[in-house]
Amino acid sequence: KYLNFTCESILAGGEHAATVTHPLPAAFSDLLPHFLLEPDDVYIVKNKPVTLTCRSTPATQIYFKCNSEWVHQDQHLIERDVDPATGLPVMQVKIDISRQQVEKIFGLEDYWCQCVAWSTTGTQKSQKAYVRIAYLRKNFEEEPLGKEVALDQEVLLRCHPPEGVPAAEVEWQRNEGLIDPKTDPNFFITVDHNLIIKQARLADTGNYTCVAKNIVARRKSSSATVIVYVNGGWSTWATWSACSAICGRGWQKRSRSCTNPTPLNGGTSCESQSVQKSACTATCPVDGGWSEWSKWSPCGADCTMWRSRECTQPTPSTSGKDCQGLDLQSLNCTSEQCPQTASGAEDVALYVGIVAVALCLTLLLIVLVLVYRRKKEGLDADVADSSILTTGFQPMGIKPTKPENSHLLTIQPDLTTTTTSYQGTLRSRHEVAGKFSMSNGPLLEPLPNGSHTLHNGKLPSDPNDFMNRLSSQTYFKTLPRDNINTSYGTFNFLGGRLTLPNTGISLLIPPEAIPRGKIYEIYLTIQKKEDMRLPLAGCQTLLSPVVSCGPPGVVLTRPVILTMDHCSDACLENWAIRLKKQSYEGTWEDVLQLGEEVFSEPYYCQLEAETCRVFTEQLGRFALVGESLSMAAAKRLKLLLFAPAYCSTLEYNIRIYCMDDTQDLLKEVMQMERQMGGRLIDEPHVLLFKDSYHNLRLSIHDMPQAHWRSKLLTGYQEIPFYHIWSGSQQTLHCTFTLERQSLSTCDLTCTLCVWQVEGEGQSFTLDFNISKDIRPLDSDFLLMDNCTPALAGPSAFQIPYLIRQKICSSLDTPCPNGADWRLLAQRLKLDRHMSFFASKASPTSVILDLWETQHFHSGNLNQLAAVMAEIGKQEAMIFLVSDGEC
Repeated sequence: KYLNFTCESILAGGEHAATVTHPLPAAFSDLLPHFLLEPDDVYIVKNKPVTLTCRSTPATQIYFKCNSEWVHQDQHLIERDVDPATGLPVMQVKIDISRQQVEKIFGLEDYWCQCVAWSTTGTQKSQKAYVRIAYLRKNFEEEPLGKEVALDQEVLLRCHPPEGVPAAEVEWQRNEGLIDPKTDPNFFITVDHNLIIKQARLADTGNYTCVAKNIVARRKSSSATVIVYVNGGWSTWATWSACSAICGRGWQKRSRSCTNPTPLNGGTSCESQSVQKSACTATCPVDGGWSEWSKWSPCGADCTMWRSRECTQPTPSTSGKDCQGLDLQSLNCTSEQCPQTASGAEDVALYVGIVAVALCLTLLLIVLVLVYRRKKEGLDADVADSSILTTGFQPMGIKPTKPENSHLLTIQPDLTTTTTSYQGTLRSRHEVAGKFSMSNGPLLEPLPNGSHTLHNGKLPSDPNDFMNRLSSQTYFKTLPRDNINTSYGTFNFLGGRLTLPNTGISLLIPPEAIPRGKIYEIYLTIQKKEDMRLPLAGCQTLLSPVVSCGPPGVVLTRPVILTMDHCSDACLENWAIRLKKQSYEGTWEDVLQLGEEVFSEPYYCQLEAETCRVFTEQLGRFALVGESLSMAAAKRLKLLLFAPAYCSTLEYNIRIYCMDDTQDLLKEVMQMERQMGGRLIDEPHVLLFKDSYHNLRLSIHDMPQAHWRSKLLTGYQEIPFYHIWSGSQQTLHCTFTLERQSLSTCDLTCTLCVWQVEGEGQSFTLDFNISKDIRPLDSDFLLMDNCTPALAGPSAFQIPYLIRQKICSSLDTPCPNGADWRLLAQRLKLDRHMSFFASKASPTSVILDLWETQHFHSGNLNQLAAVMAEIGKQEAMIFLVSDGEC
């Protein structure tokens, strides 16, 4: 069976009408067309036209519409076919777009086309395909400059490629050869296309060229010659040579060479002398000489007498010769002098007795020595044993060993005291350490003061001790040791809140997010941008501060809510915004893309006009990164104007800061200027900075020429686009130096103009007296957040714990008339997150968590009670329960 379909379409202002009759299987006559192929974004290169293609089934007609106007029927190239599997008609249409068509509206808006397909049931529109004219300017905005650097020194070669569409890709060449950082890790190419040589080597000497290319052309910058020189260094001194004189005064020398290292490529030679001389005295050799003979000895029993002499007059030295001859002489005695040699019996007995007495005395002495030694050894052993016994009864301090690499800081408390009800005081885990089993989990080292008690929900703080313990953990080596921008506290199942005052950053830990029986010590801190190099590529830019909360790895049963500022224009049509999280290995991963959330994942993000709220079941380091989808994407910048509070010279400086519009950067600049003695001379201004590749310019006009003049040589100052967009500098600013003609001139009137090249700008009129301190209070521009950085238990929440439980039990159960959590989300204007709430076990509790985060400072329980009354729940009356009853 077939149906006849007739369609009349008015195209090109009604000039043509087409009537098409196509048989369509009756079974598919009620199908809307769907696209098998939609047109994609294209670039026109030079003067070559581009072709857009669209294919749909089942379709009876397809026509293109470009910039809200129908394309003439004659410009369509139509092909028809039938899908053999379904029998449905398939229709394909192509059109050509020329450069002239795009240039007609160039500068007003982007040229776009989309196709519209008809079937018997209705029409469908394809996605918009943008047609842009591709180009690449000839001149680089910044070219690399040659340098002479020392060996092992870091080298930075800057390159800002020419403006182009699409944006030019950049590569570096050395001596016409491509540099690949993957094969040579000594090279690093930054996100803003600069080349860094980490440690200059001799082989790195050469000509470096920055090459920019896109689909249109390829441009080369002028070559920058890098010369790696080596300054000479002295070798160690050689040993002294022998004295030049054999005997008497002479000279000796030693030398060194300039070879450690040898100077190369123009390096400086070694200074000072290479040879040292020293006077020396060589001792002359002295031959030995005999002393006088001694007197003759008495005549001995053998009828011989002796005399001797020594070789000491002088003693031989310095290789002198020894004495020659005998040093001992003997002489026979005469018969009259020779004594009797025979001995009587009595003499023999005398000698034998003397020998026997000597032997007895010797044996007695040996026995005494042995006895003495044995007694001494026995005494030493007794002393040692006594020492051991006394030591065994000495008091000993026992300190639990701190486990290494522990990320899960948990303690298992006494469930009989922690799971019943909250009494208003949360004790530190160190105070009840005796109740905890050491096997339940790793512990931090005890705090220095023994124990602390949490009164009225406020946590004790010892920032120095906490930061020291965090820095001892492997994962926390990159945490800043900055107590001002760090908050921490100890929490149990009742939850709590951490806040970094005046930064817009907070962490809400809902009740029941921490398992019952667990106690976690949790921190919240801001990372310095210069310490965290996120891998940004293409049109990506950092939209939020880099925030760390942890420790990572703790077990959470419900998501916590991390709140931080962002600086995007919050128009998701112009952005692809991703939430990035740093892994344990240090790499950054995309864990969520706004608009494409998967509710089974542990992350969800709510983006408001200036605030981002991240629901996460895993703690760690987070940042919000945006990738612009068109040149209409814009970041919010905040302009701050500062000047010296007091000026006693003719010169007067006005400092202008241009930074992302987030509270943490505003706080940082205000603190820095307070230390510099600056004052705020005008209220902060917000400027939208678009992704148009154009720089930001600033200029001062309309000064009274008779009293003031600018010392700036050019008409304006300019901040490069990629500096702001890539966020390579944390706080960008420029300084205008003005000079007054006389010290008596104190009134200054001028106009400051700030604009993006070829874009819209703003102008501000300044009128003030430089001699009077008109600096406004910080509270006028900083929302002074005087709340406690860490709150635990009921004091951290607007809604009492018992009331919260009653609301959840009442609204979690679906009602036929819709008077449940869904109506609560609608009344609180949170219905755009309905799917996320529905994926949770208790949707009402997540809604109340979000309400707590949004209304911590301005929460009104009466308004929430009124919403409950509108829903028709009797639980509205429970808001009248006193805190004591809760």
